[in-house]
Amino acid sequence: MHPATYSGGFFGLIILILDLIAIFEVLNSNRNVTSKLLWSLLIFLFPILGLILYFLFAGREEHNSGYESIA
Repeated sequence: MHPATYSGGFFGLIILILDLIAIFEVLNSNRNVTSKLLWSLLIFLFPILGLILYFLFAGREEHNSGYESIA
């Protein structure tokens, strides 16, 4: 078999991991519940387009509260 026939699974896995990171970031942000739900649904229903739109237009810097250190 040609090696390119298996590339879809690899790229699908990369998209899945990036989508999960983006959804985790949305849920941990300081947005209101409606905004969190809409961004999460957009990323979930349209994985590639939603991910691109999220990284371009979500205003991630202003909505991230930052991570607090446990220690």
